[in-house]
Amino acid sequence: MTVYTLNLRVFWPLVFCILLATLCFHQILHRGHDSGPDGCDTRSHALLSLVKLILAFGFGYLLIKRCSSSPRTGRREERKLQESLAGPPAAHPNAARKELLDTYYEKQVRLSPHVLGHSKAHVAKLVSELVRAGRADIPPESSLAFRGDYIQIGSAYEEHKVGSPDCFDLLVPLRLPRGLKLEPRCHLTGDCGPGGLAGCSLEAPRKSDWVRHHRAFVDGFFGELGGSEFYRLRPPQVLRWFYSNVQRCLSAIRYPFEQRCYITLSLAEDRVLLHLNPRSDYVCCHISMGVRLIPALHLGDGAYLVAQPKSGVPGSLHEMLWNVYFPKHEQKFLGWVKGRMPASSCHLKCLQLLKAMRELSGQMMDVKGATQWRTVLSSYAIKMAWMQLLLCTPPEAWEECHLVERVEDLLRTLRDGLHKRQIGHIFMRGDAGPLPDFHCLPKFLKEVPPTNLIAGFDPADLDLVSARLAYSWVHLHRLIRLGRPQRDSAARAMRCKHLDST
Repeated sequence: MTVYTLNLRVFWPLVFCILLATLCFHQILHRGHDSGPDGCDTRSHALLSLVKLILAFGFGYLLIKRCSSSPRTGRREERKLQESLAGPPAAHPNAARKELLDTYYEKQVRLSPHVLGHSKAHVAKLVSELVRAGRADIPPESSLAFRGDYIQIGSAYEEHKVGSPDCFDLLVPLRLPRGLKLEPRCHLTGDCGPGGLAGCSLEAPRKSDWVRHHRAFVDGFFGELGGSEFYRLRPPQVLRWFYSNVQRCLSAIRYPFEQRCYITLSLAEDRVLLHLNPRSDYVCCHISMGVRLIPALHLGDGAYLVAQPKSGVPGSLHEMLWNVYFPKHEQKFLGWVKGRMPASSCHLKCLQLLKAMRELSGQMMDVKGATQWRTVLSSYAIKMAWMQLLLCTPPEAWEECHLVERVEDLLRTLRDGLHKRQIGHIFMRGDAGPLPDFHCLPKFLKEVPPTNLIAGFDPADLDLVSARLAYSWVHLHRLIRLGRPQRDSAARAMRCKHLDST
């Protein structure tokens, strides 16, 4: 992971000196050409040259002064932070770092509840109409269908989104054909590839009556492995059906929504994406949003299998695996945590800051290093480590005044997991501690070995990520100063007409 860092305090003064030398050289040549027969310049030409040099020196002074100060926290804040890092911990507590984190959080990380609420309302209205158009009250005899509802998942709905509310994830449950019974079977984590959740297949016996009477559906949606007694439902076929069905439903409801925004639908890398581009500020600040629709099959007890396969050889077991999601468990867990926390809790802020730090550090890497960095430190892996820390830490320790200590604890939890080559899933027999009473897994998942979210990664890559985490925390003030903003400041400054009318 090669890191490229540009020292702006040296770069811009150097550029100014080069330009100044060029100007002086040009002036000397100009004087040589414009001088009179006696070799003397006119008074007006000398005055013009003096004005040029004064302007050049003035511009250089402003440029150097600008580059010598931090655009994010200012010169005073950066000096404080550097002194606190250089001095002994007892003499310099975490006040400077806390001030830096608070400033960065308010300016670049925290979402406006008003803007987020508008975005969520617009997405909810569109997707509600979409799934209602494809709903089947009675399961069809030989086809899939929408169940008629959707489940909100991801950071935008769990209150830890970073930057801008421009991306939303929604599970769309499907109905299986009437009479079809599929048996889930879980496979070892190693079969799922690096960073994968437990992979499951959905199987139907070859000799069942339903399979014999519905050959068209079996040929279109099922696959088989040589010598197996079961057909397996294939996620790629379900994704293709889902995409075409969403297209059909979108055509039926498109007109009233396109009066407010442009709507496009795409299928890329096994992802069905709705793109919403507002025509006016019905959505605040003209935010262009992406809505990821994920087809899912209900397993029971709040668990879902999602059609989100990784790349695999067609016809192999790898291609027929589904991922297990626990949206209801995660929502209940976060609600339970929120009820235990003090009013001024920083637990969500801690998670947001760590995700923002990951993005800042990734901006300083080359493309290959940044891809590996974000793959190992996926948002889901960070969230699972954060949930483990929530179970192991008393609620009073999450007061706002302990923000720096809790961020350091989360960093330590992640680094320990990387060194041990194990970041567990707390709902898949994780060892984080006792879970609340409402946690209940489907029976077949209780027999699955513990899931490792970083299984299959190269140990050398894990060590590099761990070292980069420590470096990012120590040099956070530099990353903030050099990094690109998490969101557009111009969009943030725009007023919404709905606020003005209230």
